[in-house]
Amino acid sequence: MYPRIDCLRQNCDYAAEGEHNSMALVKPFKSITARARQEVKIRGSRFIGTAIPVSDRDQIDHELAALRKEFWDATHNCYAWRLAPDGLQYRFSDDGEPAGSAGKPILFVMQQRELLNTLVVVTRYFGGVKLGVGGLVRAYGDAAAEALNTTETIITYPSRDFRVFTPYEDMKAIRPLVERYALKFEEEFLDVVTYTATIRTDQAEEFQALVTDASQGRAGVVGIEGKSEE
Repeated sequence: MYPRIDCLRQNCDYAAEGEHNSMALVKPFKSITARARQEVKIRGSRFIGTAIPVSDRDQIDHELAALRKEFWDATHNCYAWRLAPDGLQYRFSDDGEPAGSAGKPILFVMQQRELLNTLVVVTRYFGGVKLGVGGLVRAYGDAAAEALNTTETIITYPSRDFRVFTPYEDMKAIRPLVERYALKFEEEFLDVVTYTATIRTDQAEEFQALVTDASQGRAGVVGIEGKSEE
């Protein structure tokens, strides 16, 4: 195995999910690399922003449960999340704050930064002074931004697994293409040389065309159904 090369709603949860077509999977997306936490204090209230990289709904539910347990005595635990591939899966919650004053500003910060596969929770301990809706919007947005400022971002390239078949006489032309385009691959020598290769989805058509041209049609590339990576 070769190493990978890398590259205003009522005061309640609001969710939106859209249908995803295959072309959406081609697009690379930005996410954060590690958990981060920062705190801001505004007129006596503490706003603790926690940013977490996530990959699916189950992980999000687990992380939210853990944070609610950690901050069990907090006044509010407001949050927003977005999932890849296209950000059409998202949710935000005001958790008892005035409608549109907490979850939506958090989500807006994530959208501005084009972050996916990311959960941001802002925990508030009330300090005795009401901030008003405008003040809350700024506070929750600032806490989210501060947390995200302390972690790095990474670009993820969706990929798919392919099988490449080539006669031995074309191996010298095909193997360099596999090495150049594959994020990882395995090689097997039978009646023909077979490569099981993970290729970035946005480069798959180009790779297939080059394999065909380099072998004058003798080598082939087929997708492996049911296997893909993000």
